[in-house]
Amino acid sequence: MKPGDCNPRASQSLGFFEDKGLNVRVLVQRVTRGRVVVDGETVGAIDAGYVLLVGVSAGDDRTAADRLAEKVANLRLFPDEAGRFDRSLLDVGGGALVVSQFTLLADCRKGRRPSFTAAARPEDAEPLCDHFVQRLRALGVARVETGRFRTHMDVEIHNDGPVTVWLDSETI
Repeated sequence: MKPGDCNPRASQSLGFFEDKGLNVRVLVQRVTRGRVVVDGETVGAIDAGYVLLVGVSAGDDRTAADRLAEKVANLRLFPDEAGRFDRSLLDVGGGALVVSQFTLLADCRKGRRPSFTAAARPEDAEPLCDHFVQRLRALGVARVETGRFRTHMDVEIHNDGPVTVWLDSETI
């Protein structure tokens, strides 16, 4: 089970809902291409790289975003000549499509409707997502695109592999 799964036993046994709160979460998906469309308009698109679904929790800070950006930029999820995961986003010159997604912080322990009370308020989450994006750029990620905050987005993800990795600022 992964964080956010609507299985209370898995969530509790893995420690995702401890009293200290949740952390910035990033779902990394290696893609051949990705795109975000809002009202029929493409607002962000990349070719090979990562689509990054980012969930910001209440109380998160720039330090957590910095750690995750560093990890994402250097995470080796691209194959070398032998097929091993040995190349990073920086090594391959890949792009990053960052999409804010508060639903990564869903708490499904009670009832049938998830609670999102652990997610940061939009006015707090947006600047932190922007900081994460700026940090990726500063680290040298070739192309960093974004979705549009606080809008309904159609997100196209052409997962390569598939390769999907879960990152949490508390555990990296």
